[in-house]
Amino acid sequence: MLLSHYYEGLVEVGCDEAGRGCLAGSVYAAAVILPPDYENELLNDSKKLSAKKRYTLRAEIERDAVAWAVGVVTPEEIDKINILNASFLAMHRALDQLKVRPEAVIVDGNRFKPYQELPFTTIVKGDGKYLSIAAASILAKTYRDDYMQALAKEYPQYDWQSNMGYPTKKHRQAISEHGVTPYHRKSFNLLGDGQLTLDF
Repeated sequence: MLLSHYYEGLVEVGCDEAGRGCLAGSVYAAAVILPPDYENELLNDSKKLSAKKRYTLRAEIERDAVAWAVGVVTPEEIDKINILNASFLAMHRALDQLKVRPEAVIVDGNRFKPYQELPFTTIVKGDGKYLSIAAASILAKTYRDDYMQALAKEYPQYDWQSNMGYPTKKHRQAISEHGVTPYHRKSFNLLGDGQLTLDF
């Protein structure tokens, strides 16, 4: 089972984002505070779970968490501040909404912008190591998937219901044939060879 905490004796929140490498759609992030003695053997990095398991676990996380929230940053905002800063902003927006104030933050990845002077630690592949980050990865992924599924009904030619806005061959082909939508991130190299131009 994943680890329950990084900091000893502090109210700890785990954060993760979804959609950073996409060509289209908002970036989502979640913040989750779990009970100190929480156990759930099924919790894991959302990328290692089936969609059915992710949605089952989302309901369990929302039921069991001390507090949880989801933050969103739009494609327009991404184009203004770049995707890295947008990821941090989405996490901060999730943290802003928590009904319980955390005392420390753990974040998936290797970079983070400090939040309200709270101590924080970045953990590479943290969504496969800590329960609260795994929980955040599941919430961010499922809420973003819901959003992309809704957009796919408006723009079916881009296959967003399958690729969730990521740069698949079918998605890039649709861009070349139909152009971009208001939901595409203009600061990315949308057609290229599938490699994104990220303004880091």
